[in-house]
Amino acid sequence: MHAYQELVAWLPSWWPISSGASSSLLRLTVAAILGGAIGLERELKHRPTGLRTVMFICFGSAMFTLLSERLAVDFTGDHTRIAAQIIPGIGFIGGGAILHDKGSVSGLTSAATIFVAAGIGMAAGGGLFQTAIFSTILALICLLVLGQVETRFNLKPIAVAYDVITTNCESSDPVVAALNQLLDQAGLSMQTVHMGRIDDNHCRVQFTVEAYLSQQETLAKKVKQLPLVMTMAKSTIAERD
Repeated sequence: MHAYQELVAWLPSWWPISSGASSSLLRLTVAAILGGAIGLERELKHRPTGLRTVMFICFGSAMFTLLSERLAVDFTGDHTRIAAQIIPGIGFIGGGAILHDKGSVSGLTSAATIFVAAGIGMAAGGGLFQTAIFSTILALICLLVLGQVETRFNLKPIAVAYDVITTNCESSDPVVAALNQLLDQAGLSMQTVHMGRIDDNHCRVQFTVEAYLSQQETLAKKVKQLPLVMTMAKSTIAERD
C-alpha cells in the first residue's frame, strides 16, 4: 500500500487525473512493463508465447483485479469474484500452449510462464509492487539461468534431426533397418521418418530422435560408422518449451 502511494505522490502537481485514477493507471503500467520483460525473453528465444502475448496476459490480469476491487466498492458484492475467474481463464490459455506429438510433450514451460505472468499481473493490479517486481526478477532468472544449467549438465532431452545419404543401395530399407537396430540398442526410437531416392545409387533417410545430449553424440558416431552411410548431417530442432 505504501509503495504505490509514494509512487503516486511522485507524479507532477499538474497531473490532470485524480489520485485514485492515477494509482490505477500506475498499476496497469507496471503490470504491462513487467509482463513485457518476461515476454521479451520468450520472444528472443522464439517461443510461441512472445512479447505481446505475455504482456497482454499480465496487463489483463491486472485490469481484472482492479475491476474486481473497484466494482465491489461501487456496487455491493464480493470484491474477489472477478479476480477469482482469472485462474481458470489462464488455465485455458496455458492448455493451448501445450503440444502433444507422438508421445512427447512440449510447451510446459510456456504454459507455466503464462500462469506466473498472470500472478504478477494480479499482484501489480492489487498494488503489491514489491511482490510483482521480485516475482518478475525471479522468473527471469529461472528462464535465463536454469535453461543453461539443464543443457550444461545434460538434464533435459533435445530433439535432433538427422539427414543420412546412403551409397550403393537400390533401396533405403537396409539403412533404416540398421538405424532402427542402433536405436533399439540405445533405447531410442525415430519420431519422424522420410525416405526417398536421390539417383540410382543413392538414397536419403531423414529422421528425428529425442534424447539427451550424450546419447545424441554417441548415436551420431555410430550412424557415421554404418557401412552403407556415405554422409550424415544433423541439426538441433528449436525447443518449444
